Amino acid sequence: MKYDAITRLPIIRELLRVSKPGRRIYKGADELPRVINGLGIAIISTSKGIMTDKDAKKEHIGGEVLCYVY
Repeated sequence: MKYDAITRLPIIRELLRVSKPGRRIYKGADELPRVINGLGIAIISTSKGIMTDKDAKKEHIGGEVLCYVY
């Protein structure tokens, strides 16, 4: 894990699971979420593999939103 050099706190503050086995969350390419106004990332499972929300928007594909990392 990466830590901040000054405060010695972890860089990753929270990992929030979105899709669960009982409730899958799917979003289209135009509906992909922005995590903390672009400071965090969303992990998306697409037909082309696992990728971040920024990469999925660039490729213009949607998929299942697995988790948010910030």
